[in-house]
Amino acid sequence: MKIFKNKRELIKEISKKKAISFIPTMGSIHNGHLSLINKAKRESKNVLVSIYVNPKQFGSRADFKKYPRNINNDIRLLKKIKVKYLYIPNKKDIYSFKTKSNIYVDKFSHKLCGKFRPGHFKGVLNVVNRFLEIIKPKFMYLGMKDYQQVILIKSHINKNNINTKIKMCTTIREKNGVALSSRNIKLNKSQIKIAAKICKYLRMNKRKILLKTLDKKKTEILFAIKKFGIKKIDYLECLNLNTLKTPKNINIKFNLFIAYYIGKIRLIDNL
Repeated sequence: MKIFKNKRELIKEISKKKAISFIPTMGSIHNGHLSLINKAKRESKNVLVSIYVNPKQFGSRADFKKYPRNINNDIRLLKKIKVKYLYIPNKKDIYSFKTKSNIYVDKFSHKLCGKFRPGHFKGVLNVVNRFLEIIKPKFMYLGMKDYQQVILIKSHINKNNINTKIKMCTTIREKNGVALSSRNIKLNKSQIKIAAKICKYLRMNKRKILLKTLDKKKTEILFAIKKFGIKKIDYLECLNLNTLKTPKNINIKFNLFIAYYIGKIRLIDNL
């Protein structure tokens, strides 16, 4: 595995490579990341992973500092599965140049996480746009867990006619149903059990939740979820994945989207 810490050396190495497949991460590599990488490896010879904790997508300096980091373990895991290229830039390397594309933030950014994390998606799109201009990948692999983020990245790519195709991949879960996330490492055993109970409840009551939403009785569902041992739910929404709006009846295919806190740890999921 070749490791690069500045864009000039990286560009020199990959500029003549065809069909670069790119997996952006913020480190704390887990099986969800590894699933994306292994899928990319099956479809491309030139797989590039980045590790960069982007300060511009955090609401506070404290949250940025608390984000889990373990670079030595990340490198060990990526070497083990024989990733070809690893890019570990610093802030100056990423933000010291003027981009060609303007950041396009679709109106979907005002829903779900966008209501509660002002500026978050603009920060995400900023850094993704910069990675795309540096790497120029043919494919970028992203997980379904961050569905809203994926849709916004696709909208930005389409608006700017960027020649990168998004490969949206299935959410990887623990045996207890909890979606894998770098933040899960901060949960203790009892908190993990709470997250598992919430996931099971949502799966078993998916149609009921939509019905309560349509009847404007969602408060009953929020109360039931909080009884598992959490105090705060940012949102619980039902969205048709084609229209990104609440379905008008229970016969339409939809996903549940949720963001909630266990202690001080914020978790998101959709199923």
